[in-house]
Amino acid sequence: MRFLKGHGTENDFVILPDPEGEVDVSAALVAKICDRRAGLGADGVLRVVRTKQCPEVADQASAAEWFMDYHNADGSMAEMCGNGARVFARYLIDAKLVDPTGFAVATRGGVRKIHVEPNGDITVDMGKPVVYGQSTATVSGQEYTGLHVDMGNPHLACAIGDPVVQLDLSYQPGFDTAVFPAGVNIELFNPVGVSRAVMRVYERGVGETRSCGTGTVATAVAAAALSGESTGTWTVEVPGGTVTVILEEKTSYLSGPAVIVASGELMLAE
Repeated sequence: MRFLKGHGTENDFVILPDPEGEVDVSAALVAKICDRRAGLGADGVLRVVRTKQCPEVADQASAAEWFMDYHNADGSMAEMCGNGARVFARYLIDAKLVDPTGFAVATRGGVRKIHVEPNGDITVDMGKPVVYGQSTATVSGQEYTGLHVDMGNPHLACAIGDPVVQLDLSYQPGFDTAVFPAGVNIELFNPVGVSRAVMRVYERGVGETRSCGTGTVATAVAAAALSGESTGTWTVEVPGGTVTVILEEKTSYLSGPAVIVASGELMLAE
C-alpha cells in the first residue's frame, strides 16, 4: 500500500491514495498505522478516494471530485479536520489531481473550498461556525468555562487565566458527556494582544496534538466573543506553529502551511 506523510503546523497525517475505494481502512489498521512506535506514527489517516466511490458522500460528487476520508489515530472517523484538509489539498496539488487555482474537497462535514495563497499557504473555507453556548472542561482538578462551537465536529474552546504552557494535557480533560455524547475536542487558550491567541488542544480520539485546524477556528470564535465580536482576522499560535483565522458573517477561513515530508510503501498488516 502506497503512503505519504505530511503535516500542517505539526499536526501530522498518513495519506493513503485510494482513488477507486479499494482499501478497507478499518479502525484496527488506522490505529496500527498511527502508532508512533510500531507503525508510521501520525495524528490521523487521510484516505484519498473519489467522492463518487463513497455512498456516504456521493451527493457531494458534483461539487468535489475527491473525498477526504479522515480517521483519528484511534481509528474512529471524524467529520472534519482543518489541518488535514490543507495537507490533503497539498497532496492533490502535488499529484496534479486538481486545478491549483481553486478546487473543493468533500468531507463528512460538507464540501470545503480550497485556495492556494501566493506564499504557498493553503486556505480552507471552513464554513460558518455554529455556537451552542457554554459548557465546562476540567484539567488537573481546575474547572474552566468555554464556548461550545461546532465546526462540523464538536469543540469546547476555553479562555483561561493560567498560562496554557503550564497545563498538564497528558490525559483527557473532563467534560459534560450529556452535552458531548460523542466526545469533544477541547481547546484551552490565552488571549494575547490584539486579535491573537495562544492555544493548546486535546483532540478526541488522539490526545494532545501540536495543532488542530478546526480547533483554531473555534478558538478564534471564542476569543472574538470575549470582545463582543463575531468577525475579524485572528492569529492563533499553537505548539506547532501559527495559523490565520478569518471570521466572516457567513463563513470562516483557515490559512496556514501544509507540507508533504515523505512517501513510501506501507507493509503493515492487520
